[in-house]
Amino acid sequence: MEVVYEDNHIIVVNKQSGEIVQGDKTGDRPLADVVKAYIKERYAKPGSVFLGVVHRLDRPVFGLVVFARTSKALSRLNDMFREGEVRKTYWAIVKDAPAEPTGRLEHWLVRNEKQNKSYAYDHEVPRSKRAVLEYREIAHTDRYHLLEVQLLTGRHHQIRCQLAAIGCPIKGDLKYGARRSNPDGSISLLARTIEFVHPVSKEKISLEAPLPDDTLWQALGTAIVDG
Repeated sequence: MEVVYEDNHIIVVNKQSGEIVQGDKTGDRPLADVVKAYIKERYAKPGSVFLGVVHRLDRPVFGLVVFARTSKALSRLNDMFREGEVRKTYWAIVKDAPAEPTGRLEHWLVRNEKQNKSYAYDHEVPRSKRAVLEYREIAHTDRYHLLEVQLLTGRHHQIRCQLAAIGCPIKGDLKYGARRSNPDGSISLLARTIEFVHPVSKEKISLEAPLPDDTLWQALGTAIVDG
């Protein structure tokens, strides 16, 4: 487990692909339990450790996850996420470039619980929720394109579903139309940065996840720096 930031009220970790943030029907050990064990050992905490799950990332996704270490921080962070006061930026690798290098996508998403999948429509339909994001291409190789995505709403599989809807499924994301899987079972989606005002100290927090240890990620990341 890689800790990116911690203090008395919050802890931010860099989630790896394959890890689940919170327990599910698989019975696999969730990241939340790993973080609790880390806190208990590091600070010699007696008894049970409080840890609040504020938001989640899909299992095959990499990147930053924020947890609350106190009930005060959990309550305030929940409000901040709900009110859109937390700025999250994602990086996604796609094989097919979007028609425009920058754009704003608006769809209506319907979640299918049995399939654990969302479907995008260009108009409101029954049980749908409005989904909006903005993207821009920030680097490319001969075969792949790196998009920076800013979420303006938070819907189930939103980035995955909306990019697929414009013909740009994320690399490795078979569920949403990628041609083949990634060898490690990941999809090429990274929760790259997160910015928010600390729920207790009111200090501005700005954090960045490292790039996955992968040749393509490193090549695209270098292309941005050199560009």
